[in-house]
Amino acid sequence: MGWTITILVGVLLLLLLIPGAIFLWIYIRDEKQKEHSVLRNFPVLGKVRYILEKIGPEMRQYLFHNDNESKPFSRIEYEQTMKSAKYKSRLIGFGSEREFERPGYYIANSLFPAQREELKVDNNQKVKTKVYKIDEDNLLRRKEYQKEVEASPYLLHEDDVQIIGEHTCEKPFYVKGNVGQSAMSYGSLGDRAITALSKGLKLAGGTWMNTGEGGLSPHHLKGGADIICQIGPGLFGVRTKDGEFSWEEFKKKSEIKELKAFELKLAQGAKTRGGHVDGRKVTDEIAEIRQVEAGESIDSPNRFKQFSSREGMLDFIEKLRSIGGKPVGVKLVVGNVKELEELIAYIAKSGRSPDFFTIDGGEGGTGASYSELADAAGLPIYTALPIVDDLLRKYGVRDKVKVFASGKLLTPDKIAVALAMGADFVNVARGMMFSVGCIRAQVCHTNNCPVGVATTDPKLQQALIVEEKLFRVCNYILSLREGLYNLASAAGITSPVHFSREHIVFKDEKGNIEKQEKRAKVSS
Repeated sequence: MGWTITILVGVLLLLLLIPGAIFLWIYIRDEKQKEHSVLRNFPVLGKVRYILEKIGPEMRQYLFHNDNESKPFSRIEYEQTMKSAKYKSRLIGFGSEREFERPGYYIANSLFPAQREELKVDNNQKVKTKVYKIDEDNLLRRKEYQKEVEASPYLLHEDDVQIIGEHTCEKPFYVKGNVGQSAMSYGSLGDRAITALSKGLKLAGGTWMNTGEGGLSPHHLKGGADIICQIGPGLFGVRTKDGEFSWEEFKKKSEIKELKAFELKLAQGAKTRGGHVDGRKVTDEIAEIRQVEAGESIDSPNRFKQFSSREGMLDFIEKLRSIGGKPVGVKLVVGNVKELEELIAYIAKSGRSPDFFTIDGGEGGTGASYSELADAAGLPIYTALPIVDDLLRKYGVRDKVKVFASGKLLTPDKIAVALAMGADFVNVARGMMFSVGCIRAQVCHTNNCPVGVATTDPKLQQALIVEEKLFRVCNYILSLREGLYNLASAAGITSPVHFSREHIVFKDEKGNIEKQEKRAKVSS
């Protein structure tokens, strides 16, 4: 009995002494350091402050922000996307959580909506996908399983199929949907995420994936999806080892059947400059694809060295189109409207044009950028789109140039507004990331993505199971297209391709409404 009491006392003393020793060690160490003032004066309490600061983003995201507060995406936007991807459902109960007192765009619903049987939609070939079904969902237990289902694809009717490069290319790009994947490079995302996206988009059909400026990788090709190959100022994938443009490599890429078009990236909404990839993400494979050194950070030039004027750019585009035989477009961010108007006026005067513009809003995302560029350079997409559409119409070239739009357009309502403002197609990036498992950790630039999406770390990528996530990608695309047809029906039109500004209305903070039929003013 005596030995037992002695042991218990000893254990209690240890339990008291160990924390005391830890606090003493922290106190002595931090009191003497010179980097942090608060730790020098309050070593223990200061450490608690730094701990709270470190876990603050997660605490706000899960406990303190309401469903509409978080940036860049609210909890409700994230959950809507996840439910679309996992359960192929957009149903809600009780009522909307939209903050109706704030300014915003609304669909101008018709007194006499289009009936379902009146919609011009191609649902003939069903898609065999998998969705989750919930058996039990309570505080301590969640039981669900995957189930194979046949889903309607909600493709565009053959009369409404969109054609890119119809009159300029040997091999035009025929597109049976309005929504696809925005530019996301292999390197910014890991190979498993890229593969899941490729396979899921192929399964959904009628869509596309954009390679991002990192260039075409084997993982983009694994699913067989239609691909738009982006060429950035760094020329990754179409360059020589010393950084010059390689027409030989470009010709090889253009002969790949899955590759349907090329896109020259002048700028991106979150970084109106060349891209950045942290060296920790640059594996041997990525280095080989991009023709750079493994393990070294990559900073692309701010602009192309191959041209420095609108005339030079159009010369370059025409040569690409001539050699590749496929459509060539330009990705840009609207800021200097005068320069943009000069470009479009020259297109009209010269009779030469890109096959499409991709307009990226200043609110767009990225794997890595500088805060001053992400916050301040470039107009938001709902401001930029009408400017571009108006200028193209003003100079009589709207029928020659298709328009892609991107910038936080991850739900059917946001996509419908973009289509009404002048877009022909909408690119989605972060919604696609959500569908393959992104949890908004906001560490894309560090290679430490905890769910294996925005990382090339093999260990972290183990979390991402391609054969499960590909169905989520497919379901997300199908759900977006179905939602677009629902909104088209409400607006009294038979297809999303018929959205125009008469189908949207803007409500300000005082409750006043403004119809969007009148086109935005541009300089004469």
